[in-house]
Amino acid sequence: MSELCIDVNNLNKYFGKNHVVKDFSLQVAKGEIYGFLGPNGSGKTTSIRMMCGLITPDSGEGRCLGMDIFTQRERIKRRIGYMTQHFSMWGNLTIRENLMFMARLHGLEARKQCVEQTLDEMGLASRQHQQANMLSGGWKQRMALAACMLHKPSLLFLDEPTAGVDPKARREFWQTLHHLSAEGMSILVSTHYMDEAERCHKLAYLSYGNLLASGTISSIIKAQNLTTIQIRGRFLTAIENRLQKIPGVEQTVIFGNSLYATSGEREKLKEIIAQIVSAEYEVSEVDTNLEDAFTWLMKNNGD
Repeated sequence: MSELCIDVNNLNKYFGKNHVVKDFSLQVAKGEIYGFLGPNGSGKTTSIRMMCGLITPDSGEGRCLGMDIFTQRERIKRRIGYMTQHFSMWGNLTIRENLMFMARLHGLEARKQCVEQTLDEMGLASRQHQQANMLSGGWKQRMALAACMLHKPSLLFLDEPTAGVDPKARREFWQTLHHLSAEGMSILVSTHYMDEAERCHKLAYLSYGNLLASGTISSIIKAQNLTTIQIRGRFLTAIENRLQKIPGVEQTVIFGNSLYATSGEREKLKEIIAQIVSAEYEVSEVDTNLEDAFTWLMKNNGD
């Protein structure tokens, strides 16, 4: 196995009587982009904060960049970059002023040179004198990432960094992440977007404090053992309504002129489709996608 930058086992966290994270274990290798998915309140942010030393687990064990997450939290913080879920830079300062202030907080030497280099590398030089509160979501996001990169961290924790950002800015952001990964940077990123999840090397799916699945995209999809059938044609809503009432059809979804039906029982699904779908429709078995797998996981694990 590649060198691990995160190796945690059986972490638990309570807030009062609420058991927020339950026996959480995860291993992330150097240079990996590891995606974190799950519904709101699933424990993603709490898990991230435990792994990077911001809060202390109630039990379990783990190391981040080779340092103990219980006893060496301050050392860990100096080696990581953490981008919060909500924009947390200073709106009345310019991009450059924000980065200079962050450089001082980190106690960096040659601060001016470091900020100049970061502005250039992150494509912010042309807007460096613009106030942060006047930036679009995509530019705010890029500035926040630049602030995380000033002290040359070995590991990045990004908590839903692209929420509310337009598709073009999200694509550019992920291109930047893959460049950083290629240079050896390890990245753990939480997201709600399936297209972003598919850009990760590996994924972990949390639901109500439980880690339900982890690994590569193909391994997670395969583990659910689902069959998906595509039905192409007109008036698909009527067919979907019928399918939803039949035991054995786990989930359905319409995209454009195609209806997708998914089940854990391949032959039974094929038999159901053959009985209710006429010959005028085009029917074929297709690969189950990541969204189908995660919808199945969510449906079958907790209310």
